Amino acid sequence: MTHFNNTPKAEEIFREKKVVKNPIKFKIQLNEEQKEAKQLILDNTITLLAGQAGSGKTLLACQVALDGLLRRIYDKIIITRPTVSKEEIGFLPGDLREKMDPWVQPIYQNLYMLYDKAKVEKLIADGKIEIVPVSFMRGRTFLDSCVIVDEAQNVTHDQMEMIATRLGLRSKMMVCGDAHQTDLKKKSDSGFKYLYKASKKVKNLEAITLNSDHRNEIVQDLRDYYVDNPIYRYLYEKPCLQEDTHLQ
Repeated sequence: MTHFNNTPKAEEIFREKKVVKNPIKFKIQLNEEQKEAKQLILDNTITLLAGQAGSGKTLLACQVALDGLLRRIYDKIIITRPTVSKEEIGFLPGDLREKMDPWVQPIYQNLYMLYDKAKVEKLIADGKIEIVPVSFMRGRTFLDSCVIVDEAQNVTHDQMEMIATRLGLRSKMMVCGDAHQTDLKKKSDSGFKYLYKASKKVKNLEAITLNSDHRNEIVQDLRDYYVDNPIYRYLYEKPCLQEDTHLQ
């Protein structure tokens, strides 16, 4: 059985590094649900953050990562998400960050909401925040890093296993996704679902579902409409779709 048990105890971190003990002041404060989830993240090495769009899972992951970076618990933030293949990225103009910009804008927006934009941009320019496509993760090991995997519902089983095994000493990983919005052709190939099942057996791997909705109230009204619509309900309840739209 694989054990992701390389998270050091708090006292070990403080002995090894000159960690800033005072909390960082962010522009947006976490709600109670997010605060509880944050404690679970801090207590584990890999945390799966599940929830529908607007539940605040990516904002929470960014806050934990920024807090750890600014307090010198981590040396770097690694952000990855499924995009396109190496070949397709190669045809896009610009450097790697410019190629990835269309896919990581939601991450940037959350970072800017939390902290001063100019300071975030400097962290990126200094290499303290690094954008790495999933297809470029193989062969790397991330030490003293906080890794965010966004849109993980579109990560395959093989990709998820590869990403999880990139984690080095004194590092933490947060995997964000919504199992209801996967674009994978084969739903059974979901790495997100694989990680959720693994959380029931693997030490220091936790799964959390966020239920809050931080978007405009009309969004929930539209969701309720679609769920109540007979045509949508018929499609949603078809066995071939229902089987893999839920984590459990």
